[in-house]
Amino acid sequence: MSTKANKYCFDANVLIQAWQKYYNPKFCPDYWKILTELGKSEKIFIPELVYEEIIRTEDDLSKWLKGSKIPLKKISEGVTACLQEIYAANPIHKNLVDNTKARSLADPWVIAHALHENASVVTKEEKVTALNSTRIKIPNVCDNMGIRWINDFQFIDELDIKFQCSLT
Repeated sequence: MSTKANKYCFDANVLIQAWQKYYNPKFCPDYWKILTELGKSEKIFIPELVYEEIIRTEDDLSKWLKGSKIPLKKISEGVTACLQEIYAANPIHKNLVDNTKARSLADPWVIAHALHENASVVTKEEKVTALNSTRIKIPNVCDNMGIRWINDFQFIDELDIKFQCSLT
């Protein structure tokens, strides 16, 4: 695996948590401007199911995402083949989706899109390390499949992103 990616596939939690917790545009507008620019240059993308997960809640993040230039990747035959490859590699990979909460439906597709696009996954999820656990997270599947994954702080560091702060 390479140490730096040419493309990055974002999980929904990266955008949601950044907006709600530490990069809200009220005090860190640079983060969102940079994401827009990275989207325009096709350095980052999101799967269509991630987009749908975010815009399901009609809020400011949803409005921003609808107006952003971040490319949306649709499910194609190639992406579907990648998902089948992921599921065939290990039956536990199907545990990514939590049907009881109707959440995490996009998670397998984030990995499939990254595999198809030869991209790194950017996610806030952490690996499940308990040996007796039936739970599995995006990083576990990425490791099993040889797909590079990082969190958003590593992404910022890797791209050498700098924010400007000022008093208004």
